[in-house]
Amino acid sequence: MNKFSQLSLGPALTQGLEALAYAEMTPIQAASLPLILDGRDVIAQAKTGSGKTAAFGLGLLSRLDPGVSRVQALVLCPTRELADQVSKELRRLARFIANVKVLTLCGGISLRPQIASLVHEPHIVVGTPGRIQELLDKEHLSLDAVKVLVLDEADRMLDMGFAEAMADVIAQTPSSRQTLLFSATYSDEIRAISKKVQREPVEVTVESLLGSDEIEQMFYEVELPRKGDALAYLLNQHRPESALVFCNTKRDTQDVAEHLAQRGFSVLALNGDLEQRDRDEVLVRFANKSCSVLVATDVAARGLDIKELPLVISYELPSDPEIHVHRIGRTARAGHKGLALNLCSSREIGRVPAIEAAQGSAAQWGRLNLALTNRSAPLEPSMVTLIIDGGRQDKLRPGDIMGALTGDAGLPADAVGKIDTFATRTYVAIQRSHAQKALEKLRAGKVKGRSFRVRK
Repeated sequence: MNKFSQLSLGPALTQGLEALAYAEMTPIQAASLPLILDGRDVIAQAKTGSGKTAAFGLGLLSRLDPGVSRVQALVLCPTRELADQVSKELRRLARFIANVKVLTLCGGISLRPQIASLVHEPHIVVGTPGRIQELLDKEHLSLDAVKVLVLDEADRMLDMGFAEAMADVIAQTPSSRQTLLFSATYSDEIRAISKKVQREPVEVTVESLLGSDEIEQMFYEVELPRKGDALAYLLNQHRPESALVFCNTKRDTQDVAEHLAQRGFSVLALNGDLEQRDRDEVLVRFANKSCSVLVATDVAARGLDIKELPLVISYELPSDPEIHVHRIGRTARAGHKGLALNLCSSREIGRVPAIEAAQGSAAQWGRLNLALTNRSAPLEPSMVTLIIDGGRQDKLRPGDIMGALTGDAGLPADAVGKIDTFATRTYVAIQRSHAQKALEKLRAGKVKGRSFRVRK
């Protein structure tokens, strides 16, 4: 069974799938959806980009009663970015079910508007454990009517220190609920959580988490003092539009980003020390192609879903081989080819056999001649981000900004890239050659009849 049409879904969900042109199921959907629709508890090994959101999304939407204004489904996620992605996908799947309310509740933003939005109970809540716990403690949220609980990327929630908050939230849901647990890795901690919160769960593992045909991978032995040179050399050699560099520590992300910036690369660092607003800005700039290199820790990069990511580099090998598989699985998404390069010092060599076992293939070793200096300048990003000090609270929509840029400002439509709208600000990606004109026109003109502060 690999077609959605073979499942016993209601007409509204079938219509939604047809509108999204979803015909064939991904391996994780084919393996888990029949079980989920049958009401079984499921523990599934799945990574971002595998189609897991549609799997649990169709399951929870099929059990929803839109006529009952209670929270009937709860999805817990490790980060706000992932929660936003999940909410967006659930709304797309539910577009033909009348009056379904999906609410995203995450930390890092003000409580007041979230409390106001809970006055009329949503049908589905998607959020981070800490904020859900806080709203439960303040008695603004009730989970008494939850039928389906989803723990999405459960391993990362544990990594981020959410174990206690998760346990507290789960304890406030009915014991009769269906529990779906998705994790990229099957650690002892994950199995312990499953044992506590699930009833006779069916284990689902899709054979390969790694499409080796699509990913070309190479290892390089480089001692620590030369790793910065090796990294710059490889980036200049391959010249990707976007590259994600993984470090094992927060400190390394800063040091590596500073080293690359000094060499002229367009680079940003992403780690757990960033404030939510700064984190949003970093992710937006990387996703909209106005920054070429993102240096991140594994935990900080969770929830980052870039469909076209040509290059992933490990500055240092992780000690857990499953994390390595997860890292390189971020390239070669949606039918694209990908390249994964790994820098490995002599003290990390001992980690390679476990990685070979996890990916089921021998490591391919390359040689770097760092004496051959690449003198070409680093590739400049194709886009520039403009920041508008106005957002959803100002009733500013992407269409309004697009209209202002292509209308009064006279920019061609293909000069405008991604437009990301937040509560109080909006980020607009503009082709580099048009950026100055766009900045001047937006500063001089109006959007929806109002003037906003605009800056690069």
